[in-house]
Amino acid sequence: MWGIIISVIMAIVIGLIGDALVGHDMPGGIIGSMVAGFVGAWIGAWLFGNWGPDIAGFAIIPAIIGTAIFVFLLGLVSRLFRRTT
Repeated sequence: MWGIIISVIMAIVIGLIGDALVGHDMPGGIIGSMVAGFVGAWIGAWLFGNWGPDIAGFAIIPAIIGTAIFVFLLGLVSRLFRRTT
């Protein structure tokens, strides 16, 4: 049970850090940051591997970089849809 709670908290923190690095407003607030943290951790592990400090199954450095990439791409897509409508 504690593992799930710590994973969710880490996903939120990583999502907030990735959002702050890119400078976009992540839609969805805390839940959006959590989703971005989980997706970003997956992207970061896929692109960069699992190196650096590890907390609750998250390799912190690749997860933050992956989250920043995900939030950046999400921001580009949302801008594209705002311009076309």
